[in-house]
Amino acid sequence: MNDSVLTPERILAAAEDVLRRYGPGKATVVDVAQALGVSHGSVYRHFASKAALRDAVLRGWLQRMMAPLEAIAASRTAPPTRLRQWLTALRETKRDKALGEPELFATYGALAADAREVIGEHVEHMLAQIESIIAAGVKSGDFRKVDPATTAKAIFDATARFHYPGMAHLWSGAGEDAAFAQLLALLLNGLAPATPTRRKPARPA
Repeated sequence: MNDSVLTPERILAAAEDVLRRYGPGKATVVDVAQALGVSHGSVYRHFASKAALRDAVLRGWLQRMMAPLEAIAASRTAPPTRLRQWLTALRETKRDKALGEPELFATYGALAADAREVIGEHVEHMLAQIESIIAAGVKSGDFRKVDPATTAKAIFDATARFHYPGMAHLWSGAGEDAAFAQLLALLLNGLAPATPTRRKPARPA
């Protein structure tokens, strides 16, 4: 490939292919350059280091994975339904990747272990989406008055069992769907506005 037509997008596509073939432990910038038919110096003109290239690959993968979640968060569906759909989509997306493409999932997991900044951005992005749904629910009266930011963090932490990659070995177990449904019901019931308690009529003296 002529260096003049080399773009970051082409490099990232080649890097993803190399990572699939060799795994993160063996894939190198030289391998990426050879796949593109250019010198490794040409790759370094777009990405300053091997770490920068890997971070960019991981960031792109996470952005693609987050696209359906962004659409749900931005929708005008009633907030309780929206929150249920968002958490369900997060779980299904992670589970589909882990169970359907285990080797690729493990590859990106290895990249994530060395990319704290990228993962930090990813988590903050997810928290912001949950927060926006909570805030919409508080405003509409569908949720009781809570602090959206702290509640979003609590929900994210409470559901981590179903989306944190380190728990992926449990996701194919029996009863997973029922456990997730139970947790969703608990969370949504906890967010529901309190209903006034009817007082019993006073007994005549």
